[in-house]
Amino acid sequence: MSRADLIPYATLLLRIALGVLFLAHGLLKLLVFKPAGTAAYFRSLGLPGFVGYLTMAAEIGGGTLLVLGVATSLVAIGLVPLILGTIVMVHGAKGWMFSNEGGGWEYPAFWAVALVVQALLGSGAYSLGDRLGIGWL
Repeated sequence: MSRADLIPYATLLLRIALGVLFLAHGLLKLLVFKPAGTAAYFRSLGLPGFVGYLTMAAEIGGGTLLVLGVATSLVAIGLVPLILGTIVMVHGAKGWMFSNEGGGWEYPAFWAVALVVQALLGSGAYSLGDRLGIGWL
């Protein structure tokens, strides 16, 4: 087996990791902070409260689709603005290192790059999208 033969499995691993991260963030907003609390936090940032609801939906829906491997490239590239928004609205002012108080922009920047890589690679192995004939997404 060559390294090229392993690319679909590496892509799968990246896809699952990204999907689980988005699910964890979305479910944290839904189950711990609650939708009203999430909306209030987004209002505290100067954004309309409904953006909090949209963010939860994007994180939970996008995470689920990534884990399943459905429309992977479209979902991954579609989530990039969400992550870049966290840099602009929250983490950018905290400095580079994510270990800074309030979390810097190091981690979200890496997350955005990983999403672009996922979009370029596609779904990888064991993709429901491939089984449905939409693996090119």
